Amino acid sequence: MKDILYKYMSRWTSLSKEDQQAIVNEIRVEEFTNGTVLFNQGDSPTACYFILKGCVRQYSIDEDGREVTSNFYTEEQAIAIFNQHKSDKSSDYTFVCVEDSVMVVGALDKEKDMYTKHPQLETMTRRMIEENFSQVQEEFAAFIASSPEERVKTLLMKRHSLIDRVPQHQLASYLGITPESLSRIKKRIQ
Repeated sequence: MKDILYKYMSRWTSLSKEDQQAIVNEIRVEEFTNGTVLFNQGDSPTACYFILKGCVRQYSIDEDGREVTSNFYTEEQAIAIFNQHKSDKSSDYTFVCVEDSVMVVGALDKEKDMYTKHPQLETMTRRMIEENFSQVQEEFAAFIASSPEERVKTLLMKRHSLIDRVPQHQLASYLGITPESLSRIKKRIQ
């Protein structure tokens, strides 16, 4: 698993092998079982995560009490909540493992210390966040402008592995359609 960390650090920074090793030695890697809740909607997160292996679902409970899936995070994706603008720092989402997962866990209260000790880590994190934000903006704009069938086609093209990894009702929620519609669309386009 640490090979993934080295690969990722090499992609985002020009850290020496020694600096990479020093960071990896300080990083906490944990295993989580399917169904583990990382934090609930309304909680104030104390950690951020980087997925080495597995899949995590992001969802919220709407006004009618329904679960609305807004994202899935898989290998080499970071889970971070940007809620510093909120007075209570609470999350608008619940994050739960939908597979057994292995993740880097970063304690938010130690983040500044890590950045002070390893300045290039902060640069790497910023670059990751910028790329992720740009990707999310593009995906959101495309999602809004697309039909349900186009959303399914995009999912099959860009994130096909989710079909086999995630329950159909959660995928349907993520796509903004019913499970029955998802089944019909999948049959029609395959």
